[in-house]
Amino acid sequence: MYSVYQFFQAIGLGLILLLPLTNPLTTVALWLGLSGNMTKEQRNQQSFMACVYIFIIMTIAFYAGRVIMTTFGISIPGLRIAGGMIVAFIGFSMLFPHTPNVDDPLSEEKNPHRNPQAPNIAFVPLAMPSTAGPGTIAMIISTAASIPSRTDIAQWVLYVAPITTFFLISLIVWLSLRGSTGIMRYLGHSGIDAISRVMGFLLICMGVQFMINGVLEIIADLPALLQQAQSAAAASLSEKLSAK
Repeated sequence: MYSVYQFFQAIGLGLILLLPLTNPLTTVALWLGLSGNMTKEQRNQQSFMACVYIFIIMTIAFYAGRVIMTTFGISIPGLRIAGGMIVAFIGFSMLFPHTPNVDDPLSEEKNPHRNPQAPNIAFVPLAMPSTAGPGTIAMIISTAASIPSRTDIAQWVLYVAPITTFFLISLIVWLSLRGSTGIMRYLGHSGIDAISRVMGFLLICMGVQFMINGVLEIIADLPALLQQAQSAAAASLSEKLSAK
C-alpha cells in the first residue's frame, strides 16, 4: 500500500514541476492564432497529434534524453538557443502573415472545405517548443538523472509514474485545445487574426529570451571551461617536459 501512495505522490510532484513549464494556456493561445483557417476535422486531427507528440517527446527525453544529447554533443544552452530561434521564426510568420493573392476573397468563406492542405503545426510549434520546450526537456533529463540514486522508492513506481505523468499532461493539453473551439466561435476571424499577431509578437519576445538565457548559461560556464582548458594544457605541458 505504501508503494501505491508513493505512486500518486510521484505523479502529483511531476504535475507540479511540469505544468508550469508546459503551460497549456500558452499553447491554447498559440493554437487560436494558428488554427483559425482550419476546418473542424483538421483542428481535431492537429490537436490529437500534438498531444501524441508531446507524450513521445517527454518519454524519449526521460529515458534517452541524456544519451541522445551526449551522443550528438548537444548542451542545454544549445537546446535553448535553437528552441529560441524556432520560436522567434514562428513569431515573425504570425506577426507578418503571408497573404495570398486570390481573385475572389470571399471564395474561401463560401467553401466549407477550405484549406485542404493546412500546415502541420502539431509537432512544431505546438508540441515543441511551445509545450515540451527546452525548459521542460531540461527538467525531465535532470530528474531522470537523479532517479537511480533513489533507493527509498519502489522500482515499479520509478518506471510507471513518469509515463503516467506525461500521459496526464498530454491529456490536459488535449482537453484545453478541444475546449478552445467555443472561444474561436466567439472571437471570429478578426479576433483570431488579432490574437495571432499579438501571440506572434509575444513569441518573438519568448524566442529572444530563450536565446538570451542560453547565452547567459554559456557565459556562466565560461570560468569552469577556461579552468578545465588551463588544467588540460598544464597537464599536457608537464607530460612533454617530463618526456624530454
